[in-house]
Amino acid sequence: MNAEQPKQAYRFPLRSLLAGFGLVTAIGLAPAAGAAEAIRIGEINSHNSLSPVGQAYRNGLALALEEINAAGGVRGRPLELVARDDDGDAEQAARNARELVGKEHVEVLTGTMLSNVALAVAREAARGKTVFVVGDALSDAITLDKGNRYTFRVRPSTYMQAAMLAEQAARMPGRRWAVVAPNYEYGQSAVASFKLLLKQARPDVEFVSDQWPALGKIKADDVVRTMRQARPDGIFNATFGDDLQKFVQAGNRQQLFSGVRVVSMASAGAQSLDPAQSEAIRDWIAIGYPWDQIATPEHQRFLEAYLKKFSQRPQLSAVFGYTTMMAIAAGLKKADGADGEALVDALRGLQLDSPLGPIAFRALDQQASMGAFVGQVSQKDGRSSMSNWRYLDGAAYLPNVTYVRGRRPASAMK
Repeated sequence: MNAEQPKQAYRFPLRSLLAGFGLVTAIGLAPAAGAAEAIRIGEINSHNSLSPVGQAYRNGLALALEEINAAGGVRGRPLELVARDDDGDAEQAARNARELVGKEHVEVLTGTMLSNVALAVAREAARGKTVFVVGDALSDAITLDKGNRYTFRVRPSTYMQAAMLAEQAARMPGRRWAVVAPNYEYGQSAVASFKLLLKQARPDVEFVSDQWPALGKIKADDVVRTMRQARPDGIFNATFGDDLQKFVQAGNRQQLFSGVRVVSMASAGAQSLDPAQSEAIRDWIAIGYPWDQIATPEHQRFLEAYLKKFSQRPQLSAVFGYTTMMAIAAGLKKADGADGEALVDALRGLQLDSPLGPIAFRALDQQASMGAFVGQVSQKDGRSSMSNWRYLDGAAYLPNVTYVRGRRPASAMK
């Protein structure tokens, strides 16, 4: 995603699949004569990357849009999505946000997968007093240090996921830990939270190696060599995607993981590892998505609809996209319109169903209580599996009130 992309506006719902985006919708570009005016929602994301994770997120978004509009929209008004590509660039995303609010007259903003991009859009949302519902980006700063009145998040934050993993790590016998994370907002946030929470649970632990590769540019052999020299008992991993693949491959070559326990913020990347490796990952404790093992009625309904629509298995990002759009619709219904201030009040404390069960937006920090699946992840012959997993309710891992008030701006809590 290096070349600058031309600005384009994609409006949904459409009558058929939109080529290249995988978005399916139920009505045309504009309301028919006499039809209710659409509520316009601006989505900013890295559409042109076409990664499996990004595609799944957009599929989830599209599925929710179709269901909402098929059920009559919001108080008789259809939802219409106006999508812009951020090219993974924070400045481009900020420009998109200004244009969507100022020229396209969207009433809600959503999207963003990278944390630095989400923060840039959040700043613009606050300036324009426009509600922004983050579906995927993880950084704690989004709802804490740089939080604002108009920004909400669906996915469990880095703090929440780090708390889940630190809980597991504290039960492990070793005390020497190494960390590896991409050197940008999300990675820094993940490591800071994991260190804080593990030290609280196990004051005897020490961190013997911190590795900060640039996002997408990991020199995996060097990282692994340095970590081996530190002789850790455990490793906290926050890399993902291609960086995770290269880290695992180098770690196996240098036998980094022999006798070392790994806890990992990501496991989805394991699905794209080289199938020529006999055992790329073995029994890592990781955040994952055992999509084919979840038997709850709400997930079964989502799964069946997703498979019918897209003829492919969902990834976890599809759940985030789907739930984000459902949350926006539920907030609009509760607010009886899209006025920014009324929508803020409606989303604070809002409860709704998701494919993973009931969730709610905590009014204090506007973070949803969605949980995560934590279990043992292994990868062999190009296939990943998750066993001994549990779904951990996010409400139990939200940062406490004192912690939030110490980090979140007072103006964001008004």
